[in-house]
Amino acid sequence: MPGRRLSAAWSRAAAARRPLPEYPRPHLVRASWLSLNGRWEFWGGREAEDLDEPGGPPVGRRLPRRVMVPFPVEARLSGIEAGYQRMWYRRTFRVPPGWAGGRVHLHFGAVDWECRVWVNGVEVGAHRGGYDAFSFDITPALAWHDEEEVLVHVLDPTDGGGQPLGKQRRNPGGIFYTAASGIWQTVWLEPTPSCHIARLTLTPDLAAGAVHVLVHAVQAPAAAEAGQPGPAAAVPVRVEVRAGLAAEADTVATGLGTSGQPFTVEIPNVRPWSPDDPFLYGVTVTLADSQPGPTGAPDRVDGYVGMRSVEVTEVAGEPRPLLNGRFVFHLGLLDQGYWPDGGYTAPTDDDLRRDLEVAKELGFTCIRKHAKVEPARWYHWADRLGLLVWQDMPSMPHDRQPDEAARRQFEAELRALVEQCGAFPSVVGWVPFNEGWGQYDVARIARTVRDLDPTRLVSENSGSADPGNDWVDGGAGHVADLHAYPGPAAVAASAGRCRALGEFGGLGLALTGHDWGRATGFSYEWATSPDGLTDRYLGMVDELRALARDQGLSIAVYTQVTDVEGERNGLLTYDRTVLKVDPDRVRAAHQRLYDETRAFSAPDREDPRS
Repeated sequence: MPGRRLSAAWSRAAAARRPLPEYPRPHLVRASWLSLNGRWEFWGGREAEDLDEPGGPPVGRRLPRRVMVPFPVEARLSGIEAGYQRMWYRRTFRVPPGWAGGRVHLHFGAVDWECRVWVNGVEVGAHRGGYDAFSFDITPALAWHDEEEVLVHVLDPTDGGGQPLGKQRRNPGGIFYTAASGIWQTVWLEPTPSCHIARLTLTPDLAAGAVHVLVHAVQAPAAAEAGQPGPAAAVPVRVEVRAGLAAEADTVATGLGTSGQPFTVEIPNVRPWSPDDPFLYGVTVTLADSQPGPTGAPDRVDGYVGMRSVEVTEVAGEPRPLLNGRFVFHLGLLDQGYWPDGGYTAPTDDDLRRDLEVAKELGFTCIRKHAKVEPARWYHWADRLGLLVWQDMPSMPHDRQPDEAARRQFEAELRALVEQCGAFPSVVGWVPFNEGWGQYDVARIARTVRDLDPTRLVSENSGSADPGNDWVDGGAGHVADLHAYPGPAAVAASAGRCRALGEFGGLGLALTGHDWGRATGFSYEWATSPDGLTDRYLGMVDELRALARDQGLSIAVYTQVTDVEGERNGLLTYDRTVLKVDPDRVRAAHQRLYDETRAFSAPDREDPRS
């Protein structure tokens, strides 16, 4: 496969130890957990089909190959470096004896695309969807002796199917990339009491100085009994809000409520979250009167909330996106989320964070997460660093109309995306469709997303503001969204909607020794040197200033953060070792843009808490 010579120290470090050991769900944290990342047994291809039913799963049978979880099988770090439509994964594990007496849950951050899971030969569940987290209560299947066995069967047709897949292709090239099949996010075990918190919804209300809380609790059978968990009867809930994420931070507010019913906790002297001050309140939630778990205490989770508001409001005659009551120009980077050795999966948590830090250091205020959903820790770092995120729904295949089954699956995965990424204050907007790929019922889908999450903005079909193409603009979102390469370009006014360049730029610079191994690369326009690239980009920023001032532009997303496979139009090389532009000049140009556009905010619209 091309590009395999492109490697770096972080790849070797990740392969030498158990990868990604950090707790994977920072918005819903429990103290006790066990990572299952690392070496698993593996088999794929036609030989794997021989292990499928009707023969039954290969319980107790060693598989011949080894794979490093959680890297997709096409990635070098997986140890497989090949794509398969059908795959089996197997490993054994030991449940800590202190977990006896409660429930044990098996969590998957993401598996692409369809999987079935067995524990000790008992099928514990199945899942469809390559981008959302899921879990199974495996307690009834546990033997509670030295070794337990988990088997995972995966089916991933990539672009041979109709499911959401973003830019994955079996035959990548141009703007499409290598597939990411199988387990590609952290796998882990977690104990809970029988009555436990399954989901926590924290909705900031900046104007009221309060957070609205909804605790979803479930009641499972006793530890030795079979049966699926169901909604718990109303359980008293206690909430503590701290001024910061540190455990020793001062408690500034408390509240009492009931699971399954929304309630409000008021926060005095609220400190808003923003790119300039990404302050986060730590939140601890306890099921006050629930049955104790393995630790001898009721269920308790830690999370956090960022207090901010998002809306589109007319400012000096132009609809603008407001954050905390004032206009902040969304100058962003398109981020594909690919790595040369890890594919969809960053080699380390530090590397996941570092891409965002580079964007922040260059003076960008936002990221458009393009055609992919990241692990929860990526959004956590965006929350911590103070970057606004426009989140795409990964598209269905671009070269066909989706059938009814594909549409049902798309909408199921879209709902899961909004539910899971809605936990993160950095996420300020949703992008259900991009450039018409797999588009259908565009206005209805936009209204569905607005109903699912009325606290964020929607750009319904990024690029569709161009009347010269057939990308449907249903007029049901908050944004008139144009793509212009290289651009930038003016966006036509649209009543009640802010104007956005959802994509522009794509300036390329090929650097010897940092390419993906193809003889030619892709870009929308080529520069011949870092100075030339910097000069051309700064000229674009000057044009953005004029468009913001004279043509109402509010959002502009430059393509892109890094080179990706054959694309050479990143500000960083694909291996993240070379920044192609002058950071000081870029940062100064961005600051001039912000200084000018800050004056567009109408003082009477500014939130007094900001």
